[in-house]
Amino acid sequence: VEIKKIMKANEKVISDADPMWYLKYLNIYVGTPDVEESFNVTRPVSPHECRLRDMTYSAPITVDIEYTRGSQRIIRNALPIGLVQIIFNFTPSEFVHLVCGYFIVKGVEKVILIQEQLSKNRIIVEADRKGTVGASVTSSTHEKKSRTNMAVKQGRFYLRHNTLSEDIPIAIIFKAMGVESDQEIVQMIGTEEHVMAAFAPSLEECQKAQIFTQMQALKYIGNKVRRQRMWGGPKKTKMEEARELLASTILTHVPVKEFNFRAKCIYTAVMVRRVILAQGENKVDDRDYYGNKRLELAGQLLSLLFEDLFKKFNSELKKIADQVIPKQRAAQFDVVKHMRQDQITNGMVNAISSGNWSLKRFKMDRQGVTQVLSRLSYISALGMMTRISSQFEKTRKACGLVKNLALMTHITTDMEDGPIIKLAGNLGVEDVNLLCGEELSYPNVFLVFLNGNILGVIRDHQKLVNTFRLMRRAGYINEFVSISTNRSDRCVYISSDGGRLCRPYIIVKKQKPAVTNKHMEELAQGYRSFEDFLHEGLVEYLDVNEENDCNIALYEHTVNKETTHLEIEPFTLLGVCAGLIPYPHHNQSPRNTYQCAMGKQAMGTIGYNQRNRIDTLMYLLAYPQRPMVKTKTIELIEFEKLPAGQNATVAVMSYSGYDIEDALVLNKASLDRGFGRCLVYKNAKCTLKRYTNQTFDKVMGPMLDAATRKPIWRHEILDADGICSPGEKVENKQVLVNKSMPTVTQTPLEGSSVPQQPQYKDVPVTYKGATDSYIEKVMISSNAEDAFLIKMLLRQTRRPEIGDKFSSRHGQKGVCGLIVPQEDMPFCDTGICPDIIMNPHGFPSRMTVGKLIELLAGKAGVLDGRFHYGTAFGGSKVKDVCEDLIRHGYNYLGKDYVTSGITGEPLEAYIYFGPVYYQKLKHMVLDKMHARARGPRAVLTRQPTEGRSRDGGLRLGEMERDCLIGYGASMLLLERLMISSDAFEVDVCGQCGLLGYSGWCHYCKSSCHVSSLRIPYACKLLFQELQSMNIIPRLKLAKYNE
Repeated sequence: VEIKKIMKANEKVISDADPMWYLKYLNIYVGTPDVEESFNVTRPVSPHECRLRDMTYSAPITVDIEYTRGSQRIIRNALPIGLVQIIFNFTPSEFVHLVCGYFIVKGVEKVILIQEQLSKNRIIVEADRKGTVGASVTSSTHEKKSRTNMAVKQGRFYLRHNTLSEDIPIAIIFKAMGVESDQEIVQMIGTEEHVMAAFAPSLEECQKAQIFTQMQALKYIGNKVRRQRMWGGPKKTKMEEARELLASTILTHVPVKEFNFRAKCIYTAVMVRRVILAQGENKVDDRDYYGNKRLELAGQLLSLLFEDLFKKFNSELKKIADQVIPKQRAAQFDVVKHMRQDQITNGMVNAISSGNWSLKRFKMDRQGVTQVLSRLSYISALGMMTRISSQFEKTRKACGLVKNLALMTHITTDMEDGPIIKLAGNLGVEDVNLLCGEELSYPNVFLVFLNGNILGVIRDHQKLVNTFRLMRRAGYINEFVSISTNRSDRCVYISSDGGRLCRPYIIVKKQKPAVTNKHMEELAQGYRSFEDFLHEGLVEYLDVNEENDCNIALYEHTVNKETTHLEIEPFTLLGVCAGLIPYPHHNQSPRNTYQCAMGKQAMGTIGYNQRNRIDTLMYLLAYPQRPMVKTKTIELIEFEKLPAGQNATVAVMSYSGYDIEDALVLNKASLDRGFGRCLVYKNAKCTLKRYTNQTFDKVMGPMLDAATRKPIWRHEILDADGICSPGEKVENKQVLVNKSMPTVTQTPLEGSSVPQQPQYKDVPVTYKGATDSYIEKVMISSNAEDAFLIKMLLRQTRRPEIGDKFSSRHGQKGVCGLIVPQEDMPFCDTGICPDIIMNPHGFPSRMTVGKLIELLAGKAGVLDGRFHYGTAFGGSKVKDVCEDLIRHGYNYLGKDYVTSGITGEPLEAYIYFGPVYYQKLKHMVLDKMHARARGPRAVLTRQPTEGRSRDGGLRLGEMERDCLIGYGASMLLLERLMISSDAFEVDVCGQCGLLGYSGWCHYCKSSCHVSSLRIPYACKLLFQELQSMNIIPRLKLAKYNE
């Protein structure tokens, strides 16, 4: 729908050079995703294939055009003009369930984050730093985008806009818009005493400037307009320019037909009135209130981008036409040859892959709109999709704030407002143009706004609102249109624009909810869907502004006379990540926040196609399990089908002192049985290109040892074709692909001698890693540029070791501190050994009672063979769970009689003992381990490199140096800062103090005073760099025994 609109707005391309020539777009459509294999051969493609072959998943856009060639008109159908990236709605073979909404660009998955902005076309009253109140409107239409401010200086009102060189008194604006009598201006703004008193000084401004008529006012404004360099085009007088400016640029979104400024006057008057009212009782609008915000989804951002590129495309065409037509005979000009397809494509690809959205028209450019979809686990992918990136994060203090959508939230899209305008007219909304100023200021007359524009006025506003809601529930207008009243400003707001947050509620009539058990049974049997509830007026969507007029009950038993709606479920307050926590209402709130961050790092299953994917880094759990204690959210997002964690039997007791500070003690036998075992997949890839001088990369077979005729150790795993074979074990520094590339890749110059046989140099792809890997699979294919693509998938199986990080679902993270053989572990009277021993000191200060209840519920669930619920604000009751335990002959506190495995005696206390769902996090000690004795050095300073990836040294920084100085350990200091870093022997001339070379001073032309020192190489480098800048550092030497 959007694409058609964009096309309609720019449908004609005409040329200045030839009035006869034109080009008109008739229709536009988006095809199905396909890929061009060889020249002009296309076939449909699946997202998975694009991901493997590093291609872009895109669909062609085609247009029907009508244009002239010479004198005849030609209609061509289905011309491709470019490719658009496609958001994936997953094909069934993909994930069976996952949120749709990401792009594949060059084999990388990208998500467009939801962008959050202040809403357009709304008056927002805010106070600046000095406390003066002002109103501002950011108005945006299809053509223009501008911001108009209303400011107060010394009690007078001014209009500020960036096309005007200075602020203009508001009364002059009114007069320029054709309201010449002061009385009418005051009536428009309001006839209350304090309002008139506040506005009076602004009327005197006109007196001072001697402006009484519309002409004088326009002249005054015309002198204040910033001159644009309008080359070409007829010269306008200043007054015309001022009138144009008022009509089209200031408050762009209020339409002005034939210079009838009536609606714009009233809008300006409303702005002034808002400011006056806000000054008194200090009611400024809240920028953080979600009624004043709009969220932009991928679709809106993409349509903006497409529109920009489409306009650029058309202007290019026009340029070409202007150049070509005058030169040759115009008859031969055929526009189709000049349609560049790749322009729109490349624009889209660049924007999505870099995340820089820059539009010429709106002067908008934003960084970081897209992010790579994180695929650590199913939850981290879901969490990315519902994340909101806020626009004023940098300016405000909420800097590290990440917002996520709650469950069941709907973000509206734009809709047609034609039917709404007609309906409002039928319900008694009167047009503004028919009324004089006095009628507007009656206390019972309400203004009606539609999407920030004034629609008209109404006497009985309550009737309008009620009828409107009835029509909406009956389905005559879209269910996402909202209507709300603002008593203090005497306004009724109807909004149908996109980007408002709304969520469904059950309608309550006469203290009874409209949805009854009968309806729920029909829903469960499957012959009633959620849409039917909407159409029959049982459930409706409310957005933030309309919620303020409603009285919403949380539970059915709290419904009273005033209640209008009933919340469907209270747990939908939480988002995806927080919904996984069992019993979150029993935890201290920061613990829940920690878990939201850690749930995204838990290893588990990514999707059903995880065995076919070749990703850069993939962590999988070998034996994932469904949690024993689950929540309603877990069922909704089907987390149980793609779980990330295992149910571990936990004993809460202290053991051995290796469990201090949240460390865990693990049972060796459980690890042998596969507890916490994970697979780490990495990939290695290389491409084989062709070069311009007819040379190409090639893959050589393995090099054979001269004596034994076997491949050398580095090439042991290679097949005869020079690519490693699946199933082999790879060690550090072994070669995966023995690729070699020609030394000369440029085309040789004319006349120079052409070398007969190109020389090749080896550029092998080698494996770097602390431990050995196994080659899982090798894929050979070609990418979009016809280069060969080789991808290898390497696998490591890791079992938990000391230093690996685990966490339960309550923000209780800890590393493994000790692995104990099972015979030393304590066991309970039924002979069960715990998998994990957790220190009890983790509970008191953290107050994660949810974890204790989860253990109880899990234990009862194991005994009964059922899953318990730990849903927020509900879930299985502790009382019922304890009765289950008693029924099976256990202690109702969840404690057990435990025998020590070391002494064989019973422990002095009963031990809290039961299953808890534990997650293994992606931080493993193997990936972080780093040490170095000697190793690589930087070239310039000859100091050890930095960073674990480059095998770097451990730096003793400035602050550590200060400690050593304060301690007085001077030889240690010398050793760390010079001897073990970059000691260097230099020859210094004692006479002139400059550096000499090999015992000879070039400055003194002698070698009699030269002595040899050890200084850091970086110091020597500094001296030489200073000398190159004409500064002479001289070293003063003294004999150490004098």
